[in-house]
Amino acid sequence: MNTPLAETLSVALLVAVLAWAVMRPFGWPEAALAVPAAGLTVVTGAISPEHAWAEVHQLGPVVGFLAAVLVLAHFCDVEGLFQACGAWLARRAAGSPTRLLTGVFVLASAITAVLSLDATVVLLTPVVLATAFRMGARAKPHVYACAHLSNTASLLLPVSNLTNLLALEASGLSFTRFALLMVLPWLAAIAVEYVVFRRFFEADLAVVDHSPESADEPALPLFALITVGCTLAGFVVASAFGIDPAWVACAGALVLAGRALVRKKATPVSVVRAAAPAFLAFVLALGVVVRAVVDNGLADALRHALPDGTGLLALLGIAALAAVLANLINNLPAVLVLLPLTATAGPGAVLAVLLGVNIGPNLTYAGSLATLLWRRILHRHDHEVGLGEFSRLGLLTVPAALAAAVVALWASLQLVGA
Repeated sequence: MNTPLAETLSVALLVAVLAWAVMRPFGWPEAALAVPAAGLTVVTGAISPEHAWAEVHQLGPVVGFLAAVLVLAHFCDVEGLFQACGAWLARRAAGSPTRLLTGVFVLASAITAVLSLDATVVLLTPVVLATAFRMGARAKPHVYACAHLSNTASLLLPVSNLTNLLALEASGLSFTRFALLMVLPWLAAIAVEYVVFRRFFEADLAVVDHSPESADEPALPLFALITVGCTLAGFVVASAFGIDPAWVACAGALVLAGRALVRKKATPVSVVRAAAPAFLAFVLALGVVVRAVVDNGLADALRHALPDGTGLLALLGIAALAAVLANLINNLPAVLVLLPLTATAGPGAVLAVLLGVNIGPNLTYAGSLATLLWRRILHRHDHEVGLGEFSRLGLLTVPAALAAAVVALWASLQLVGA
């Protein structure tokens, strides 16, 4: 296939795959179109079988890690961790919507960082929605916080987001060094989000629609907390000895899943479902389609647009380009495209890309898969959100949070070194 035709086909397939992921017609999974589209790129010659296999081989360990983290988060929910989180939120808020928002920021940031953004979107959002309703608080500020923090607060650890796992591999950093470099950007971005949220939702936070309803106080699931703590410690130890963190994540997932199986709270089928195999297949197939787009011209175009160097202005330019690209083609394709182009410039450029693709998606619904999933979950709970309001909030938070995070990254690079 000639290059213009291959480029046209691969771009069309990428647009179709992303549109399908946004709309999910008939309720079919994202992989229903992505897998055939990946096969079509190979059959038509838009990408060579060798390049397609190389992409799958590169993404394989990352996808395996993601599966383990999803299982870990699911069985934390089975143990009652998120119900306990809801009780903590209600107790801490003491009837105040403003204090509830503060608690949601703290809790969502911690859960996103430790158990990944999927846990915040899928498991915490319904808990926050129910907690706000029981308190008589308007749910909007608090569920919007879950959406924003599932993206913004996923900057801290390699395990917080699939994009982070890809960036960790491209940067050559250890688990600990990655976290040290990202802690200041993580705090800066969350702080900006909090200030904007307090102002944007000032009217909603001043209203209590009805008297708080009482609810039973669930017990704190110590076994789940200890398992998660040991898993996090295992990541640090494994990184020091050059062991793939996927093995540690698998160990943590096996402990909680095994406990649930023994206690008859799970079946082998439910464990497999918790790993979301259809979504994992979507990630692999999307990687192949994106690689076809990259091989057929996008890489050359972006290479000319990327700023050179790792100074503050260059980092700002890289992060801004990554944010724009994430909103155009979704953050996962964006990071797959940009990481190979920035890896040679060093960890600073790679982490600037990560800031763009993790913070930038708060601007539009289509910016990240997590936001799309969040929207579906709210719809399932009969709570709708408006595109206009979501976009206005994004315009206020994204540029400010991205700029603050990049400056913090630049400062971290000076203090910690790349």
